[in-house]
Amino acid sequence: MSKTSNISESELIQECKKGSLKYQEMLYKHFFSYAMGVGMRYLSDRDDTLEVVNDSFIKVFKSIKDFKNEQNLKPWLSRIVVNTALDRRRKDLKHQYLSPLENASELSYPAQALENLNARDICKLLDKLPNIQRMVFNMYEIDGYSHEEIGNILQIPASSSRVNLSRAKEKLRLAFSLEQSA
Repeated sequence: MSKTSNISESELIQECKKGSLKYQEMLYKHFFSYAMGVGMRYLSDRDDTLEVVNDSFIKVFKSIKDFKNEQNLKPWLSRIVVNTALDRRRKDLKHQYLSPLENASELSYPAQALENLNARDICKLLDKLPNIQRMVFNMYEIDGYSHEEIGNILQIPASSSRVNLSRAKEKLRLAFSLEQSA
């Protein structure tokens, strides 16, 4: 926990399990920035992200009794934020045009451009991607989902996940090249 608080994270969790509003507020304040960072990777609008984060904390407080003390809270919270953001985005994705896979080509450009970026640069470039590509990139490259898991979550074929990842990487390379030459 922070230096201003003498309570450990495990004590904070135990008090939240008891339903203490004071400790729920402390947990919220302590992990708010972390949750916003996770949410902003999936939603570029700050207001939408704030809504997702607040919804996520409601889910955390409703299910914290099931949280196992030997778990780390951050990965558990991250998973809840990601799933809540995906639920929000899933509605939009159903109406988004997806090109047929027959028209897709495998892109095989070197990844050297992306290797030179830092996290902040990548986040700025991610905002330029179409929603489906941004989500697939985040889920695969950052959160470690497999293409099969992404397909199940987004209700798309695993092959579409692969194609969208490939397209996202190519667009990131192109955007990076344009920024470097400017």
